[in-house]
Amino acid sequence: MSETSRLAPPASDVAAATGFVGLAALGLWIMVCRHWPAVADALGVGGPREVLAGPYAAVAGMLLAALAAATWALLVEKVHRRPSTGLDWTQPRPWGQAWRDSAVKLAGLWATWAFIAFLYGLFRFYWQGPWLFALQVMGVAIGPLVLLSVPYVLWLDRVMVQPRDGAWHAGAWLLGLDGVERCEVIKHARSWAVKGFFTAFMLSILPGGFGQVVRMDFGAALQDPVRLADALVGMLFMVDVQIGTLGYLLTLRPLDAHIRSANPYLDGWLAALICYPPFVLMGAGGVLDYHPGTAEWTYWLAGYPALQWVWGAWLVMLTGIYAWATVAFGLRFSNLTYRGVITHGPYRLTRHPAYLSKNLFWWSLTLPFLPTNGSLVDAFRNTCILGLVSAVYWWRAKTEERHLLAEDAQYRAYWAWAVEGAPATRALRRLGF
Repeated sequence: MSETSRLAPPASDVAAATGFVGLAALGLWIMVCRHWPAVADALGVGGPREVLAGPYAAVAGMLLAALAAATWALLVEKVHRRPSTGLDWTQPRPWGQAWRDSAVKLAGLWATWAFIAFLYGLFRFYWQGPWLFALQVMGVAIGPLVLLSVPYVLWLDRVMVQPRDGAWHAGAWLLGLDGVERCEVIKHARSWAVKGFFTAFMLSILPGGFGQVVRMDFGAALQDPVRLADALVGMLFMVDVQIGTLGYLLTLRPLDAHIRSANPYLDGWLAALICYPPFVLMGAGGVLDYHPGTAEWTYWLAGYPALQWVWGAWLVMLTGIYAWATVAFGLRFSNLTYRGVITHGPYRLTRHPAYLSKNLFWWSLTLPFLPTNGSLVDAFRNTCILGLVSAVYWWRAKTEERHLLAEDAQYRAYWAWAVEGAPATRALRRLGF
């Protein structure tokens, strides 16, 4: 083992506790929702006596988790004092010097929001199914956001070391002002493309998993390894969505969670977008659909309860690593962006714990090489196609590494450490990956 691998990895930009504080608040809210009839009676609250499993209860849980995690980050971690925020609280500029830049920045910010809203209106898929709920939430939020953006930008510009950020350059470009840097406008557009696309997606899937967890009968599931595994896997996926959504919403400098840069590589965007609707290739009937003729693990292990317990525990563990990888980001989870380096938790095992655990989960859940119709052709096809799905995630990982290696010396140090210091990365490297 090399000297590098014996050393601890570089310090993480996010404290391990931040995400877990948000998770604790979410768990408390879920307990309130599951026992709402008793809670309402104890508090003397009017209204129907039923569990709170609706979509707005899911949004409330996400907001409570955001409040708890942000409070911890500010009061305990004091992230707003870090140099990486780009803020200097000791020498605020006079209001008279800051407001002009702020006005230009607000013009750029509001124009960006208006263009995103135009795209939401243009593409029809946003107006059907779960996407419609996401638009309803954002429709309610946009008025307060516009109003609050004025004091927020005016306040923040007084302490920004470099107040002329991407929003300013976008506003100056729209207003025809001097000093515009085209590269900054492009960076701004890329960052908001990430936020615009993934915020709508995350909000669209937020209610489903939350409602299932609130209604879940864990008592009955304890008697059946299949039901228990399904329940725990569903709960862990819900954690991933709830905590992951925070990252797209709270891209704020005082939280040190702002987007430093979005992935500038076209192949990085392509590799990511084909994994999500409406572009997803892995869905039913898609080019990379590996499910025809399969019946998942429950079919093959029916009648073998001991194996069901073992296999179910394996699937739950993989999903737990996947959710842990999201929680480890705290308030910074996001696809296609650089927002600091994470080196703790599952990132000590591998550079890409979410991708590795997710793909192992799919292979273990589906067992594509065991077709129910006995067709060797289907076995070959499904195995190859799921192999291509895994290759897509390997591709995503490499494009992300290329982006981060170009951005941050701290990530380069982490990348070098992981070659020997992260056991899963070391094992995959020796296999040629």
